[in-house]
Amino acid sequence: METPASAAVAPAAVIVLAAGAGTRMKSRTPKVLHPIGGRSLLGHAITAAEGTGPADLVVVVRHEREKLIQHLTEHASEVTVADQDEIPGTGRAVQCGLEKVSATSGTVLVTYGDVPLLEAETLRELVVVHEQAGAAATVLSARVADPTGYGRILRSQDGSEVLGIVEEKDATEDQRAIDEINSGIYAFDLEVLRDALGRIGTDNAQGEMYLTDVLGIARSDGRTVRALVTDDAMMVEGANDRVQLAQLGAEMNRRILERHMRAGVTIVDPATTWIDADVSIGTDATILPGVQLHGATDIGEDAVIGPDCTLRDTEVGARAEVVRTHSVLAVIGDEATVGPFTYLRPGTSLGRGGKIGGFVETKNAQIGDGAKVPHLSYVGDAEIGEGTNIGAATIFANYDGQNKHRTTIGKHVRVGSDSVLVAPVTIGDGAATGAGTVVRKDVPPGALAVNAVGQRNVEGWTLRRRAGTAAEDAARAALEGRPENGATPTAGPDADDNKEHQQR
Repeated sequence: METPASAAVAPAAVIVLAAGAGTRMKSRTPKVLHPIGGRSLLGHAITAAEGTGPADLVVVVRHEREKLIQHLTEHASEVTVADQDEIPGTGRAVQCGLEKVSATSGTVLVTYGDVPLLEAETLRELVVVHEQAGAAATVLSARVADPTGYGRILRSQDGSEVLGIVEEKDATEDQRAIDEINSGIYAFDLEVLRDALGRIGTDNAQGEMYLTDVLGIARSDGRTVRALVTDDAMMVEGANDRVQLAQLGAEMNRRILERHMRAGVTIVDPATTWIDADVSIGTDATILPGVQLHGATDIGEDAVIGPDCTLRDTEVGARAEVVRTHSVLAVIGDEATVGPFTYLRPGTSLGRGGKIGGFVETKNAQIGDGAKVPHLSYVGDAEIGEGTNIGAATIFANYDGQNKHRTTIGKHVRVGSDSVLVAPVTIGDGAATGAGTVVRKDVPPGALAVNAVGQRNVEGWTLRRRAGTAAEDAARAALEGRPENGATPTAGPDADDNKEHQQR
């Protein structure tokens, strides 16, 4: 695609068509709400449209209207919604959209809610080409190896102008050989578009108002119609079923990975790496195999992620390392380490240089700088001060069966292994708990909390209660000072001593 010399002017409006039923998806979810790359198909279309800076951005809806409006309210609240009535066809959809456009002149872009690879840069270029030519309409086209099923672009003999668009079912043999196809994406002069749509009827085999008829009307009025050929045919591909959805998703992921790699990110195995469109990654970060980065995840410079991590809406600081971890809505500080086999639930925040180790689950927990939860623990509804160490197998018992309660642990505390902290409870700065302690009341700063009873050994318990087992054999052999298998001790320097001991 040739880049125009001058900068693009913002269009008067962009109309995104999203009224179709999408029956080939065979889904209760409207087609344009199916997700790829961390956004809905419609979300990608709106992002591209917003990138042109239009005065008005209109989305035309009909099928599953309420679901689409709810989605737009949550994700694109500034767009204007237009309803297509019972009259079918893309021409009628655009006509309904124009009712929400405030401008009386300028350029109007028409695009679709199921074309997720379309970029704002291409739409801006379409505006420039359209306005430089003083065209009534400019269509975005592409050349493909197999044009079967697409409308063909009919050009003038010198190739400079578009004479029309012919659908395959109406095309002659020569026209079917044309490899330039209609994407369905247009730039229109607003005044021409309003006038032409008022002159289009539904007297055709489908009983629809065809948007393509606008081009013929413009030509018959002696106006110029142009085409901008994109060299990226995938950019204008739509998703009509789940097979195409998966194909476009894979292509989008490939492009996202390539963009990050060219920006200075190491992705060791692109074949097993999935990164959403809104993820940001700092320079010299390394993404190891089996990683999925979703939502608004932000990876800092020189961080190492993976292998085998799934991070959603997670912030990872510079030089942090995250291994075999599942994380949602968490913050991992600079130079911190997480994993392996770790689950960070929403509200987790790990400070600079901190550690959350293997088989640890955290939720709504603020863990200070240099603090560590290394092994086999659950930390829920907690605040842990800097430099504190939580011993292996510690449980923060935050739920009493009806309500959640919070545990607060101060700075440089040492919690012994296998402790249970029964919330609400506070452990002061510099305090400690003995191994196996159940902490039910506050521990003052600098104190040691212990509540284990003295150890009592019940002699001969195994011989009495586990008779006939391997444990009994092992215990009896040890008590009698003989090998466990009952063999006679090997003769040696201590043989006489052994014999003497047995005789005694």
